[in-house]
Amino acid sequence: MGTGLIHMYYGNGKGKTTAAVGLAARAAGCGRRVVFAQFLKGRPTGELSSLKELGVKIIRSDKDLGFCWELTDEQRIVWNAEQTRLFGEIKEAVSGAAPVDLLVLDEALNVAAKELLRKEELLDFITQKPEGLEIVLTGRPAPEWLLEKADYITEMKCHRHPYDRGVMARESIEY
Repeated sequence: MGTGLIHMYYGNGKGKTTAAVGLAARAAGCGRRVVFAQFLKGRPTGELSSLKELGVKIIRSDKDLGFCWELTDEQRIVWNAEQTRLFGEIKEAVSGAAPVDLLVLDEALNVAAKELLRKEELLDFITQKPEGLEIVLTGRPAPEWLLEKADYITEMKCHRHPYDRGVMARESIEY
């Protein structure tokens, strides 16, 4: 695939994961080896079954640990450990015998902003990636130190969302 670049989809608007899923589907459809990794998410979502059918390797927690702002201190310890475990699994997948062409790190910007992974560890991973590896990072905040490394930067800005009117997340639209 050539020189791998860094993509960043961030902001408070809807569509960050959806954009990453679209890119993963395109790459898989072109015969590329794709790993789609999700931090902070454990609930089943519609995009995962589609990606699996395309042969995309999925890395995520099988535990629904809830939202970080709802957790007790004890639950947060478990939650933080799970994000660290996932990052280890991601590094292992990328360093395996078969080269990975595209790696999506969904919600990695949130993990970076909340310092659930050490800044140095994530920065080293991105800057020392295999040459051909394309990496996509998504999340709401975009730490400046990660923005500096990105080749593509797309900000999703929310102007209106049904949640503000009390409409809860809907299957097949938000998850």
